[in-house]
Amino acid sequence: MSGLILKLGPRERLLINGAVVENGERRTRLSIQTPNASILRLRDAIHPEDAVTPVRRLCYMAQLILSGDSAADDMRPRLLRGIEQLSQVLVDPDSRAQIGLATQSLMSGQYYDTLRSLRRLLPREERLPATARSQ
Repeated sequence: MSGLILKLGPRERLLINGAVVENGERRTRLSIQTPNASILRLRDAIHPEDAVTPVRRLCYMAQLILSGDSAADDMRPRLLRGIEQLSQVLVDPDSRAQIGLATQSLMSGQYYDTLRSLRRLLPREERLPATARSQ
């Protein structure tokens, strides 16, 4: 089976191609077969006022593409610049791997995968000194 597999908890909400979808009372597993569908788990959504660190800002940008609030062509160069800046700060092998995955998925138009890779950097960013986070 190919495509994106989502495991949803009861009453969990998703944004799929601009429409909010809410799961029922039971856990559910969905297989998204449509390539390039824009999907965002609302529990993972970053609110604009919370996008205060470099990684959070990049996650928010990717989220704007997924929600349809920003055009991918407009946001892609900004995301690439931000990812490049991250690669200069997060130099450990695990971070480099996630940065590489984020770049690769961004370049191939896989914005959910871009967001997922960037979100994996959030715990690493939290461990940085405050001066490095406030770039």
